[in-house]
Amino acid sequence: MKISLPYGKEKQSLNVDESILNGVLVSQIEDYHPGKRQTELVEEAMNNPVDSPKLSELAVGKKKVVIIASDHTRPVPSKVIMPLMLAAIRKGNPAAEITILIATGFHRLTTRAELIGKFGEAIVENESIVVHDSGDLESLVKIGTLPSGGELIINRLGAEADLLISEGFIEPHFFAGFSGGRKSVLPGIASRVSVLANHCGEFIAHPKARTGSIDGNPLHIDMLYAARAAKLAFIVNVVINSEKEVIYGVAGDCDSAHIKGRQFLESLCKVKAIPSDIVITSNGGYPLDQNIYQAVKGMTAAEAAVKSGGVIIMLAQSNDGHGGEAFFNTFKDEKNLELMLNGFVNTKRDETIPDQWEAQILARILLKAKVIYISAAPEVMIREFQMTPARNLAEALRMAKKYLNNDNASITVIPDGVAVIVE
Repeated sequence: MKISLPYGKEKQSLNVDESILNGVLVSQIEDYHPGKRQTELVEEAMNNPVDSPKLSELAVGKKKVVIIASDHTRPVPSKVIMPLMLAAIRKGNPAAEITILIATGFHRLTTRAELIGKFGEAIVENESIVVHDSGDLESLVKIGTLPSGGELIINRLGAEADLLISEGFIEPHFFAGFSGGRKSVLPGIASRVSVLANHCGEFIAHPKARTGSIDGNPLHIDMLYAARAAKLAFIVNVVINSEKEVIYGVAGDCDSAHIKGRQFLESLCKVKAIPSDIVITSNGGYPLDQNIYQAVKGMTAAEAAVKSGGVIIMLAQSNDGHGGEAFFNTFKDEKNLELMLNGFVNTKRDETIPDQWEAQILARILLKAKVIYISAAPEVMIREFQMTPARNLAEALRMAKKYLNNDNASITVIPDGVAVIVE
């Protein structure tokens, strides 16, 4: 059977013997066809907001309007969403002073070229766009204390807005349960102090901090509180397919609309685990597979399906390399994975180090299975992460079978690891 997985902006394929192929776990999103244009779907959502007035009505009398927008690491179809949001605001208040605030969270700053790629040149040239910097103390302000006890410090533009709204997309998230909604504020426009406290080792190790898990998830509890404290008044969130096209939209209250969106997503992307010796997966291609840091997300889907002592084959182009200096240095400096993991879990919340959460999850995965990593990243870098580099799927599969000393090792394929919730 021929399988194809996304890799950057292309695909890699492999023929797998059906006698050892246990199954292919895919989201039903690809079989869902709304029968409407992307713009129509977003407009319908905005015209029928959940537990909220329309955006045009909310904008009346609001001078400073801030739209939180996702950064370059997220495949949000902003060219579809943003013009509709801008039009709705100006319909209600033509004189509104609108700022688009890029929610970089703890990521690197978004470049102008990336902004143009995301929004189009017209919006970049004509709108006020500010890229959030979680370490710029002058641009931040404390607005409260998180339920977990950490300080809630966010971008001053968001805190001082007369109307704070956001765009985004909903997908399974490997420790927050789902992306979108409340995540626009924390970690989106939060300070490094707040992000580090929220992403602490204790929370990442919590059994509820998993893909598709919301109830009792300590990270989600903090995030929702942050959104309410920041007065996030309205969201426009979408669900997208593998072509990064809108197939469903929700708008309205940051929690109620998000609940509606994730219920739709759950109905399509929950899959039953098929335990196998080898699990082959990807991070969904560009822009989600730009670095090793982001690729950990897709690996968690494979983690849920691979047998202990098995092999995960991960496909992620990783042109940007590791994606986090602290993330890389953690693996460079500590070779004992168990010591690393125990250290993270026992680190106090206010002593969390940058990118600790990603290292913690990768260490957890590596203690369960060997990871063979197909990418464009330097081989020496991949080895520092205690993964084995490979050039393509065929080579990786040969290496996996040799490692297991079993030519008939069972295989499960998850073409897009970030698109499914493996139960």
